[in-house]
Amino acid sequence: MTVSRLLAILFFFLPWAAPAQKDTSFLLLKTIRGDIASFTVDNLDNIYILNSSGQLKKLDAAGDSVAIYNNVRQFGKVSYIDVSNPMRVLLYYKDFSTVVMLDRLLNVRNTIDLRQQDIFQVQAIGLSYDNKIWLYDELNNKLKKIDEDGKLLFETTDFRQLFDQAPLFTSISDHDGFIYLYDTLKGVFVFDYYGALKNKIALTGWKNFKVAGRYIFGERNDSFFRYQPSTFLLQVMALPVGFRDAELINFTSTRAYALRKDELDVYLLK
Repeated sequence: MTVSRLLAILFFFLPWAAPAQKDTSFLLLKTIRGDIASFTVDNLDNIYILNSSGQLKKLDAAGDSVAIYNNVRQFGKVSYIDVSNPMRVLLYYKDFSTVVMLDRLLNVRNTIDLRQQDIFQVQAIGLSYDNKIWLYDELNNKLKKIDEDGKLLFETTDFRQLFDQAPLFTSISDHDGFIYLYDTLKGVFVFDYYGALKNKIALTGWKNFKVAGRYIFGERNDSFFRYQPSTFLLQVMALPVGFRDAELINFTSTRAYALRKDELDVYLLK
């Protein structure tokens, strides 16, 4: 191999590798301490903290308490919380195939038993732009949309007819007119609201996958990834030391969050 060829290869890879050696993109803003078993954040940087007894507390971006919901264990252990719309909060109880919808002050709006709609196995679920619910029915291998009463509004064809092997989705995000479904082994599948596949992005093996603002976020092996679909730009940065032993990581367009035992660090994301 010639020297010029070797230099060309190095030049190609260095722009991606170099950012991963730095963590100057993360500035610690504050640390929230207390009984924190899990958490999530919305696009206004409100923080939703679930404690060990099942209480859900909402904090604003400054860290002040806004609301509390105490009946989170009514249907067992909550499996997933979607706060993509700060005005509505979706709680999903996988063991009971039940969805509970809350308002912005964490008051109950309604409850949906998916089993009454003949939906028994769901891993990926999330809010739609119009306050309905997207879910992936794993038994029927279909993406479905239901209303607040559980009524079926839309469903795709069986994904086994579209793909050689039906994906196993772990995440659904409705964002900027598209639905992003994530399979850790196969990548990101982007659909329109009519169920047509518009794009497939080979971002595999990511943990803490999230679509927020202009970016798709994730992390793997002590590296932080920020991908911009509109420009195809993938940024790779080293995670700060405080993230590397974190139990849970989350992102918004401006902040990053790392949970360790009873301690939540909030970083400004540059």
